[in-house]
Amino acid sequence: MGSLPAALKRGAASVDHLDHADEACFAELAAGRTVACLVPGSNYFLAKPYPPARRLLDAGAAVALATDFNPGTCPCWDMRTIISIACTQMKMTPAEALVSATINGAHAAGLGATHGSLEVGKAADLVCHDAEDWRETAYWFGAPKIRWTMKRREIAREAA
Repeated sequence: MGSLPAALKRGAASVDHLDHADEACFAELAAGRTVACLVPGSNYFLAKPYPPARRLLDAGAAVALATDFNPGTCPCWDMRTIISIACTQMKMTPAEALVSATINGAHAAGLGATHGSLEVGKAADLVCHDAEDWRETAYWFGAPKIRWTMKRREIAREAA
């Protein structure tokens, strides 16, 4: 629809949805700093085709995942569900989905220098999931399995 070339021309931090993106722009997207922010929960809820995550990744583009939480098109705020959809429906690996939901998401929001990864000096906003292996994040969906949540280095909520 023309939004991807316009965003790339203007050096946008991110471009959202990309459900109908022109594949001819993928190499330019991969060569720049613009992050492709995909919101597969909306596609799921509206029964629409999913964005081309696999083709974007194979082209070398940075992909982020987000919920697009809103009452009209995506009443889901559970990132585990979004990660599961990304893996099962958009053919992302669990590692790609985790990177997309963390550091790439932070970069899409312009916060990559301070958020999105476990590094000294970065904000410690974390969610600890009840899992034996990190790849389970992509497997279990639909029921909360959170042990605790940390905001700014402080435990904000612990599971009962």
